[in-house]
Amino acid sequence: MEKATRKQLVKVAKDAALIPFHGFTKGEGSNLGPIIRPFPKWTLEEADGLWCAAFVYYCCGEAGFEIPIRPRECVTCHLGGCIAWEEFAISDPRIEYHKGTEGFEPEPGDIVLYDRVFENGEHDHIGIVIERRENSILAAEGNVGNRSCIIERPIDGHIRAYIRIPDGYRYASDR
Repeated sequence: MEKATRKQLVKVAKDAALIPFHGFTKGEGSNLGPIIRPFPKWTLEEADGLWCAAFVYYCCGEAGFEIPIRPRECVTCHLGGCIAWEEFAISDPRIEYHKGTEGFEPEPGDIVLYDRVFENGEHDHIGIVIERRENSILAAEGNVGNRSCIIERPIDGHIRAYIRIPDGYRYASDR
């Protein structure tokens, strides 16, 4: 496989968002099998309505990034949970972690962590930046109304952090 790049991640995320993947919605059966396959203890029913971080993990894997579902840096849970992405990024010095909107200019292929998008809590949503606009970003996200989509979000206080995985990243278990 070619070296994983953020450019490839954008392509994969766009394509995946537009399939669209969905949980059990409007009488439709779930098509989340590929999204939850890396998480062997999850069933389609358990993942229903809780799969935004698993969508990001799926896209990263499809783009060629080699990351285990539960790197040792993840204390709280595996990468099917938003908080684990933050734990992972903060603890691996090869990954850039930028808190909030501290003047960081997101680029396509960056991962965006949100607070208080769907619930009044931290780490409640995650997506992949597709495009940076003047006061907003376009992001590919899973689990927006239990569907994947591309959505425009303002650059505001709901953005908890940006994570930039370097091109060619491969998890090193011996660090």
